[in-house]
Amino acid sequence: MPLTTIDPTPALVVIDLQKGIVSALADTARQAADTTVERAAHLATEFRRHGLPVVLVNVTGRAPGRTDAGRSANSLAPSAGWAELVGELDVRPTDHLLTKRRRSAFHDTGLDTLLRDLGATQIVLAGISTGSGVESTARSASDHGYHVVLATDAMTDPDPEAHRHSVERVFPRLGETTTTAEVVAMLEATR
Repeated sequence: MPLTTIDPTPALVVIDLQKGIVSALADTARQAADTTVERAAHLATEFRRHGLPVVLVNVTGRAPGRTDAGRSANSLAPSAGWAELVGELDVRPTDHLLTKRRRSAFHDTGLDTLLRDLGATQIVLAGISTGSGVESTARSASDHGYHVVLATDAMTDPDPEAHRHSVERVFPRLGETTTTAEVVAMLEATR
């Protein structure tokens, strides 16, 4: 579905583009991660240029419950700098930095309050992992009543099938799926 409009105050929310996660991706997912970082950085640059909110989210924890998937060895003791945002995002003083400890950027973080204080009614989502942090945040954004825009070419998942499932089956029910270029063109057309 093409992007229909950009609200007067959209916010860009970038999920988990941090050094530890991006660098941990296998060689097969590395190219997709690099493209995701590049496109998310481009979105951030354009949102800043138009004076619109940019929210950069990292993760430092996970839900304590047991799962069938278990825990990976690197999730127990992250290395120094693991949670730092990748340099390509070019963090600016006007950006809003948010640390989450669960999948969704809305869970116990104050994101909803921040967005409402900024007057945002729409969020544009990008980041890693499509089927986890991005999808959880999109579901929460929809539940909170935001217009959700998913820049699907500015997100990736270590599991290509999880990415495909989220993009094709889940996201069309939560918001509008689009591309980085379409978001940037709509920003230009409405500003």
